[in-house]
Amino acid sequence: MANLKELRSRITSVSSTMQITSAMKMVSAAKLNKAQQAITAMRPYADKLTELLQSLSASLEGDSASVYAEQREVNKVLVVAVASNRGLAGAFNSNIIKGVKNLYENEYAGKQVDFYTIGKKVNDVVSKTHTVVANKSEVFDDLTFANVAAIAEELMQLFTNGAYDKIVIVYNKFRNAASQDVTTEQFLPIVPIEGATASNVDYIFEPSKEEIVEQLIPKSLKTQLYKAIRDSFASEHGARMTAMHKATDNATELRDSLKLSYNKARQAAITNEILEIVGGAEALNN
Repeated sequence: MANLKELRSRITSVSSTMQITSAMKMVSAAKLNKAQQAITAMRPYADKLTELLQSLSASLEGDSASVYAEQREVNKVLVVAVASNRGLAGAFNSNIIKGVKNLYENEYAGKQVDFYTIGKKVNDVVSKTHTVVANKSEVFDDLTFANVAAIAEELMQLFTNGAYDKIVIVYNKFRNAASQDVTTEQFLPIVPIEGATASNVDYIFEPSKEEIVEQLIPKSLKTQLYKAIRDSFASEHGARMTAMHKATDNATELRDSLKLSYNKARQAAITNEILEIVGGAEALNN
């Protein structure tokens, strides 16, 4: 059994750690509330806009189709990997790394796969084995639509100039504070809704369908990327809050166990001292 000094030191250390994890949990909970409200508010708009643009793109024919819907033989793939800049969030970052690893080892095996990273944690890993076109980790310092739109424009340019045949986004989709799903979405080319044609899309277009599509598609793509990053941002705080909650519970359990061991050791030491005193007194009496 550890001596009393060692136990006291461990109890102090665990108690300090518990205070830190508890504080981090409360900070993440406050940030999660704001991030959750933001992603919940924009999801219906983003999903409906994407659905509308997919339907319109599917109904365009021949030369009228958008350059963003051009289907090519896939030889060069750009993976937009969205993670976080900081750790202590459970499996949040490692799940993204596993997701992108599955893409280049299985789904796109034998093809050129490059990365466009958003988050230091994923950039640190993939940059060791693959080409990273750009790292935009600083976007989390000021997560606004304008900053994300600039990234989306750069990705659109990479597709339209033929640098890549396909661009996909890998991110954690927020479900709740304790659950996030690793999601892979095709960013470009635009995926038409299967079976969508001009005859079953009931819209009135003014001035024309082609002009509307050309104006709305870039906005839709920017919104899609912004939603993905917002989802990841909320997922990060949810994962960190959950991880810190579990860490605090574990620290509390360990502290209580150490206190029990400390009290037992202290009681044993006191008992031994009493026995030594009694033994000494008996020796003197004899």
